[in-house]
Amino acid sequence: MKRSVLTRYRVMAYVTAVMLLVLCTCMVFKYGFDQGADLTLVVSQAHGVLFMIYLVFALDLSSKAKWPFGKMLWIMLSGTIPLAAFFVERKVRAEVEPLLVDAPATVNA
Repeated sequence: MKRSVLTRYRVMAYVTAVMLLVLCTCMVFKYGFDQGADLTLVVSQAHGVLFMIYLVFALDLSSKAKWPFGKMLWIMLSGTIPLAAFFVERKVRAEVEPLLVDAPATVNA
């Protein structure tokens, strides 16, 4: 598997997780303090688009890593739980890095 597959997933995992935290903060201000309804709308739509991209990259990574359906589903759902994507990303990275194909190894003389 190429390193770029993991890199794309990692970037989108972090972006999605941060946007979810921003969205949660906006929701607190919208419903708790009755402020920021317009900002909440913009952030929720941006998070929705980014989450769909995250799902595509997670599906790509899981298909190339040949994970079972349950594991793939858990990784995809981690983008909907605040802070979970940070922990899941770290575990995924540790599991996938040994599967990466790097540049050809040089022969030591």
